[in-house]
Amino acid sequence: MTLTRRTALAAAAATFASPAVLRAQAVRELTFYYPIAIGGPVPRIIDGYCEAFQRQTGITVKPVYSGFYGETLTKAVTAIRGGAGPHFSVLLAAELHSLRDMDILVPIEEIDASAETKAWLSGFFPAFMANSLADGKTWSVPFQRSTSIYFYNKAMFREAGLDPEAPPRTWAELVEAGRRLTRREGTNTRWGVQLATNHGTAQWTFGALCNQVDHRLMNEAGTEVYFNHPRAIEAATFWRDLAFAHQITPQGVTEWATLAPNFLQGTAAMIWSTTGNLTNIRANAGFEFGVAGLPGKQAPRTVVGGGNLYLFKHANPAEREASLRFARFLTSPELAADWCIRTGYLAVRPDAWETDALKRYTAEFPAALVAKEQLPVATGELSTYENQRVYKALNDNLQALLTGAKSPQQAMADAQAEADRVLRPFRRG
Repeated sequence: MTLTRRTALAAAAATFASPAVLRAQAVRELTFYYPIAIGGPVPRIIDGYCEAFQRQTGITVKPVYSGFYGETLTKAVTAIRGGAGPHFSVLLAAELHSLRDMDILVPIEEIDASAETKAWLSGFFPAFMANSLADGKTWSVPFQRSTSIYFYNKAMFREAGLDPEAPPRTWAELVEAGRRLTRREGTNTRWGVQLATNHGTAQWTFGALCNQVDHRLMNEAGTEVYFNHPRAIEAATFWRDLAFAHQITPQGVTEWATLAPNFLQGTAAMIWSTTGNLTNIRANAGFEFGVAGLPGKQAPRTVVGGGNLYLFKHANPAEREASLRFARFLTSPELAADWCIRTGYLAVRPDAWETDALKRYTAEFPAALVAKEQLPVATGELSTYENQRVYKALNDNLQALLTGAKSPQQAMADAQAEADRVLRPFRRG
């Protein structure tokens, strides 16, 4: 892979070194907040990209690794309000409305409105740009993007009499496979399937489940949510039944960070996770595994997620231009392909999938194409004003549901009532 990375970095240098963004020569250092939410060597990869950018431009980019997305958001906002914040950060794409409301972002068009930059912006997958655009401006750039997929242990499928080349595509098939895969032998339990239910992740899982019954959780303006809709209740009921009725997944809270280790250690036969774990699992699984689109009630459906690059308005004009220069470097076709190969996150530009490196990789490892092929049946992640407060309202009630403390109807009604209270000031008319 060394040659591939060097070639990618060299090509990226040629891509971003355009006249419209070369005015930032006076800038010598930028600070970059970055969330670490998955396993694997992601910090080393980001460090390498920053070092390559420094060699080619003389601009040092200092990444600050700051925990999960929610923690990174809190640290970034606190630092900015204290006058010493980062110049840019990777934050959840779903935070668009909340970050705009905080008035801390600068849209790309205010940094550089050239035809060249517009052409670059037009080169991303439209599904990912949906979380970047508002009021005719571009407020973030897709980078660390994913869909929710599931990983399954093919050896366990064979042992249970299941076809390892025909993973579940519907809820009914998931339940049947889960029953056959679950094992209870004293304290050595193997779960048929595990889904993350912790704060910060449960809303993503729930968004996928709702899409699987053709339900969207919010309006495009981010001012309304539809948690107590009958289809949302149906999705919540199915999730609860996996634990309580079918007993193929644990009751209570399952932490996101435990999913990949449980799968690798053999205590979960299937997990719902991110494409961003693909390379990690491929590198560490001592068994044959499969990758598939999430099953739906009738057919596969999923949710997109992950982080975008946001540029902050407190930076001076030269720092903004240098930050945009780095964003173009990081999202060049060659680096987008390299990032996909080395992490499993989706390359966010169609032209990245046409690079020789990514063509070779997907020919060798077709599982890497699963997430891309899911984009037509994916929905956007829950995104509203006061996003973290709305997430908390939903996640608190999802956890009450999954511990057995509330019925699906009560949990969704309570989540709706709290979200309505939070969002009321943002409704107009």
